[in-house]
Amino acid sequence: MRKPADSSVDLHPILAERWSSRAYDPAATIGAEDLTAILEAGRWAPSASNGQPWRFMLAHRGDKAFTTMVSTMVGFNQIWAPNSIVLIAVLARMTNDDGSPRATALYDVGLAAAMMTVEGHHRGYNFHQMSGFDHAAFSAAFGLTSDLAPVAILAVGKQVGAEAIENEAVRERELAGRERLPLTELVIQTH
Repeated sequence: MRKPADSSVDLHPILAERWSSRAYDPAATIGAEDLTAILEAGRWAPSASNGQPWRFMLAHRGDKAFTTMVSTMVGFNQIWAPNSIVLIAVLARMTNDDGSPRATALYDVGLAAAMMTVEGHHRGYNFHQMSGFDHAAFSAAFGLTSDLAPVAILAVGKQVGAEAIENEAVRERELAGRERLPLTELVIQTH
């Protein structure tokens, strides 16, 4: 299924065609080279003062970490996410080496996740980025230190048709159109 962005000007096809599906092939796999390239894209993202506050936690379908990540998800995410090939938890190191707050950590981590999403789309995978999980339960389940904050879980999969989704409410969300606020509501003009 395609849902190209309805933008005011043409965008690069990778950006225009990218959207977050919930319909994944439960038998799909990912090769080591593709997964490494996706992680490398995140590794090479820009960051303030080259601080690189991102950390990536991988969980492959069928392993204990995958089951644990899914168990921390809320709502619809627990229904469709188990068909993902891999889940990538994106964590932010919230402090600098001297213990001071890292003001740009979340921004930098968002850039890394975006770069991984673009690389993954380029390689034929669909990414669905989720904040819909219990962050405290996730931290406890994986024994995260207080300076590591779970920011998002990226579900990586091979997209299939919406008819593969058995849950009617999830299928409706899959079929719904893509919407964004217009630029006139997003751009703050300065004079």
